[in-house]
Amino acid sequence: MGAMCCKPEVIDFEGEVDLYHFYLLRAVGKGAFGKVRVVQHKQTKNLYALKYINKAKCCKMRAVSNIIQERRLLEEIESPFICNLRYAFQDDENLFMVLDLMLGGDLRFHLDRSGNMKEEVVRFYVAELAIGLDYLHRLQIVHRDLKPDNVLLDEKGHAHITDFNIAVHFAPRRPLTSVAGSMAYMAPEVLAKRGYLHHVDWWSLGVMSYELLFGRRPFRGKTNSALTHSILNDRCVFPENVDSIVSPECIDCVKGMLERDVTKRLGCRNGLEDFKTHPWFAGLDWAAIEAKQITPPFEPDSKRANFDATHELEELLLEDNPLKARRRQQGRDPSTLAPDLRKMEEHFLPFDHLKQKRRSFFKRRADGDFGTASQASQASVAGTLADQPLADMNNNQSNQSIAMNQIGNSMTTGPGPRFRAV
Repeated sequence: MGAMCCKPEVIDFEGEVDLYHFYLLRAVGKGAFGKVRVVQHKQTKNLYALKYINKAKCCKMRAVSNIIQERRLLEEIESPFICNLRYAFQDDENLFMVLDLMLGGDLRFHLDRSGNMKEEVVRFYVAELAIGLDYLHRLQIVHRDLKPDNVLLDEKGHAHITDFNIAVHFAPRRPLTSVAGSMAYMAPEVLAKRGYLHHVDWWSLGVMSYELLFGRRPFRGKTNSALTHSILNDRCVFPENVDSIVSPECIDCVKGMLERDVTKRLGCRNGLEDFKTHPWFAGLDWAAIEAKQITPPFEPDSKRANFDATHELEELLLEDNPLKARRRQQGRDPSTLAPDLRKMEEHFLPFDHLKQKRRSFFKRRADGDFGTASQASQASVAGTLADQPLADMNNNQSNQSIAMNQIGNSMTTGPGPRFRAV
């Protein structure tokens, strides 16, 4: 008598995407309330990174609005220098976002390994990231948390911006005031609470560039108040042997990004054009960079795991409720759910990049473009705020609560306290 086996469940690939559409592979990352693992689409065989967020933990950390906002923002974005959203869905326990898979690891991982990076490598990353940031700014999106941890390399070594958990739309005539980001990378105008726009991303790029080049950040402090004072007041000091490490053009570029005067900061006047015309990038073929036709100066080792292997062990040994595909409970009345759970049901909508067009938050001009980022920052909002993100964007500081999301040691490679507007 032959052995009997269970009949495999039929998967409806034409229906709404869910976890049954994917093979679950190894765990590669873990955040404050979310985890990341590699998955493979069962039909297309494409590999992706699955970011999944436990609903209960999300509610407990008061991060529901941020997660929904991240999901909304990612639906608008598609760039070769960003980890793009491909699918989004939820079950009764988790929210899921399926993103481009980057097998090269993040810059924090590589910085911890090497201590610092060669000038030509950092120049390449700055060029690619400047293109990515300029793209976001033209969509009137400010990332607010650029740091080595949030830059992922693909298997060839190209840089991609990730983690849009505290990214937000900005209205040029309505500066943001909430303190959000990782303190060590925050621009002075954020800490001074004077109001800010997308210019803060160029400062963060400057801090990160300095750190990649010299293995330490330009502004430090043993306490949060000391770090804040340093960012607001201290002069940017380079190592004594800086001339033997990097070129004068490199130093000038980093200084330009770390200019406290926003009107003089590199990137704030003409966006990407400031970088294209800077001497540090002389001779660089920007068209080839944008098309990813230039071979990166550093290629991650494909034979080694470019991430912390302990995530896989934790998933195997410590997880009491391992991730698996589950059918949703049918017939649930959303009105009976707790407010945050209902908000997730109603606003964390499914997305399939093969079936849906990416939507825009703002109505575009007739020619379909804002022009340069600097033109966008000088223009009035080109549409209504009827579809305003759930995170508060108004100027009343009393309406904005500040939550500490992640604490790090500001004297080490850790990024310092991370704040989000809730």
